[in-house]
Amino acid sequence: MAVFGGANLGSVSFSSHLLNQHSCFLSCPLKLLPSSSSNRTSLLCVVKSFSGSVTADTDTSSDQSFNSLLRDDAGPAQMSTDWKLAKAYCKSGDTFEGEVEGFNGGGLLIRFHSLVGFLPYPQLSPSRSCKEPQKSIHEIAKTLVGSILPVKVVQADEENKKLILSEKLALWPKYSQNVNVGDVFTGRVGSVEDYGAFIHLRFDDGLYHLTGLVHVSEVSWDYVQDVRDVLRDGDEVRVIVTNIDKEKSRITLSIKQLEDDPLLETLDKVILKDSSSGSPSLSSSNGDSIEPLPGLETILEELLQEDGIEAVKINRQGFEKRVVSQDLQLWLSNTPPSEGKFVLLARAGRQVQEIRLTTSLDQQGIKKALQRVLERVP
Repeated sequence: MAVFGGANLGSVSFSSHLLNQHSCFLSCPLKLLPSSSSNRTSLLCVVKSFSGSVTADTDTSSDQSFNSLLRDDAGPAQMSTDWKLAKAYCKSGDTFEGEVEGFNGGGLLIRFHSLVGFLPYPQLSPSRSCKEPQKSIHEIAKTLVGSILPVKVVQADEENKKLILSEKLALWPKYSQNVNVGDVFTGRVGSVEDYGAFIHLRFDDGLYHLTGLVHVSEVSWDYVQDVRDVLRDGDEVRVIVTNIDKEKSRITLSIKQLEDDPLLETLDKVILKDSSSGSPSLSSSNGDSIEPLPGLETILEELLQEDGIEAVKINRQGFEKRVVSQDLQLWLSNTPPSEGKFVLLARAGRQVQEIRLTTSLDQQGIKKALQRVLERVP
């Protein structure tokens, strides 16, 4: 799994990640990827930013439509008591069942004793929209009027008369206990943002109960500049669970980790074939100089300063079938060492270079040497 660390433009840094038994990955970001979109201020946008995470920021129209429907037919003492109860639910995280009394452009209106709470549409269980994808959210809302929904209190603000609820969070404990890191799900794309895609996970009962996020870096081994070029709302995809944050009720997913990284084996497996000869489009140095990828020359010079490293030579270069990253990356290949020579692979864009490393160090020693070098490179 490639992990990119933050870096100032033009700098070189080292990002560590959990190494598997096959390879060592060292990333040297030399170029910032496009930043995520600006913060949303609308309730409907903000509440879906992360699965299970809700903010009570609202735009003016949502705020007015919500406050205008708060019940005021109960006495002040009763309403004050119920606000205290709502705050207690918010603090404890307990679930209660409320009746849907109506809906508006932004969400459902749910009875909470003498109060009426607001449940934004993105905080409905994904099973609602996935079960009947041909229906609009307002058509679905209409069918829910009069029904009882399990919900959690996300915010209880008596002063501003905001009682925000979530069905997603209420269902999280029940279904998340059946989800583990490494599980593979069939999912449906619920929404696509600049920073990734939210995927609704289908369970054994055929319904979609939880939502996870596939970050833009985990969509494909190809370099993805815009997630919308790869995924669209409603697409069916296979995903693997890479992380579960129980405190924040978030699931992190990956699409690309269901496929092998094209560079995990050897250079020959990822190089384009020459259509005329059927042979790989590789060029060997054979004593001729191969110009290092931008930023690589300095790293190789620093490697020669490390004890135990006797020689460093770019042996071959070629072009991959697809763009994996625009950043410079270094890999320690899992190709078995031969006569004290290890293989490093460097790539940027589609260009790949194979580096022969003559050394008395073992694999762990090389990894440490590379880490030290990357820390020194300005």
